[in-house]
Amino acid sequence: MPVDNPEVIDVVHIDLNGDAVFTISDHLEWKDDNEHILILQDKINAYLSAIESADLFKQYPKAKGRHAIISVVAKYPPNKDGEIFIQRIKDALEDEGYGFSFQH
Repeated sequence: MPVDNPEVIDVVHIDLNGDAVFTISDHLEWKDDNEHILILQDKINAYLSAIESADLFKQYPKAKGRHAIISVVAKYPPNKDGEIFIQRIKDALEDEGYGFSFQH
């Protein structure tokens, strides 16, 4: 269930802090056309919609009522535009009360 399928939640787990972590598996390379940013943005928005609609918790009841963290696990390091996007999305999500992490 890769990043380019916004219809699917890739991985959900409860971490050691008791937070619900919603992981995006990102296998795409970062190219200069920034298509990757749009794909990742769509996937993050799909995750947010699922979390906010509460439909997600029917499938993952243990995640209900927990602090939500969106985690991106990428195969490749981001390019400069990707780094800017990641920081902006991190700031925006944290302002809304969500957590965000990115690792490659």
